[in-house]
Amino acid sequence: MSSPKPNVGQPLDPMSFNHVDGGTRSIGEGGDRWSVLFVYRGKHCPRCKRYLNKLEAALPAWQEHMDVLVVSADTQEKADADKAEFGWSFDLCYGLTVDQMRALGVYVSEPLSEAETDAPFAEPGTFAMRPDGTLMLVDISNGPASRPDLEEFLDGMIFNITNDRPVRGLA
Repeated sequence: MSSPKPNVGQPLDPMSFNHVDGGTRSIGEGGDRWSVLFVYRGKHCPRCKRYLNKLEAALPAWQEHMDVLVVSADTQEKADADKAEFGWSFDLCYGLTVDQMRALGVYVSEPLSEAETDAPFAEPGTFAMRPDGTLMLVDISNGPASRPDLEEFLDGMIFNITNDRPVRGLA
């Protein structure tokens, strides 16, 4: 089954995710600030841990310019365990559904074995949104080895925000 690509320059359909600290966090509704959503594969992925640990190390610089939200299809127990083990302070959400994965246009993988995980999960995706909820930038991968360089991505987003750059890649 294929998934449509997200439409940059258009708002994402509103969706909410369960937050490890209780309640929910939402995207696609707009707000006062730019925001970025990182979709990660889940607890079973060591590359995700390295990537999210780099995000955590640079989090103050990110939060100076954007709200940061991270989500996976993991259960609350798995997300809680990762947060406790790695001390992540970004907004960490769990329970991403296959329907939400499809709405975001990320690739969906089936586990290779029960040792990996026990349910379909999302491959990495990154979504930067303007305060009005429209998509400015989308990066989607079909596997764990390809993700945007966090330093370069933040630098580019600061440039886009500061200079009110238009959305690119509409054709």
